[in-house]
Amino acid sequence: MRLVRSLKLRGWALFGATALCLALPGAITTLGNSAYAGGTLEERKQPMHFKWNACQPDCRGWVSAVGIVTSDSPKEFEEFAKDRQLTGATIVLDSSGGSVNDSIALGRKFRGLGALTTVGATVRTQTAQGERASVTPEAYCESMCVFLLLSGKTRYVPPVAHVRVHQIWMGDRADDAKAASYTAQDLMIVERDIGRLAKYTFDMGGTGDLLSLALSVPPWEDLHEMSRGELRLANLVTTDAVADVFPQDNVAVPMAEAKPAKPQQDRFVSSAVEGDAQPQPGKSTKTAEAAVPTGGSATAPIQPQK
Repeated sequence: MRLVRSLKLRGWALFGATALCLALPGAITTLGNSAYAGGTLEERKQPMHFKWNACQPDCRGWVSAVGIVTSDSPKEFEEFAKDRQLTGATIVLDSSGGSVNDSIALGRKFRGLGALTTVGATVRTQTAQGERASVTPEAYCESMCVFLLLSGKTRYVPPVAHVRVHQIWMGDRADDAKAASYTAQDLMIVERDIGRLAKYTFDMGGTGDLLSLALSVPPWEDLHEMSRGELRLANLVTTDAVADVFPQDNVAVPMAEAKPAKPQQDRFVSSAVEGDAQPQPGKSTKTAEAAVPTGGSATAPIQPQK
């Protein structure tokens, strides 16, 4: 018991000690900490970029993945990983989603490395010893980012993190989905990508509950923020110990506690028993367009609608 508690304390030290150690553009939900919110929000509006964050001797470092997944993201990650030993690395996600098919491709690359995944915002502070990197747990993983989170061999979601889902949709008609018109080709694209997403979900160890929940939130509703119960039902969480995704060597890392999380409503869990529940309030955003089919006429691409 002492060892388990020690690991948890050491994990939170790295994850929360901001002062000492450490998909489409749309309305982005504001982060709670004004000290770092501005920069993080701007980063989340840009195409996804990857950065290695060293934190020796306290831990082995991590990869921050921030922004919107685009058609360039899988290749850019490949280039980023080429000269680094990233097998079993921790990937910290802060993203509003992006392209369906490119997120699937990126997620498979993460799994191929045996990556560990979590949600967080990487921040940097200047200290007497130089710049130090840390991870704050109050961050956002929305739309296709949720499926990137699923790619981790081990997956940890901090209690104060925001994990939000919704349906995928045609990218150029997400703003007024009810009024838009659709062709048979459009429906084929949507059904094809739902099939790809379903296969990916099961390959990564997710459950049908995740797909059922995400596909129950139409583009004219706000994103649904998943409760702790829904995260477990979807198998998005495989551990409650942050030390499992941030292995450490130094027991002297200081710890900063995160504020208590507000309870979230179970949309899927409760609706199975009590009927349809109201979605959790949250600002709507959109994700980046997915690739159109090759061969034949190109119609509007789809995107996980936020």
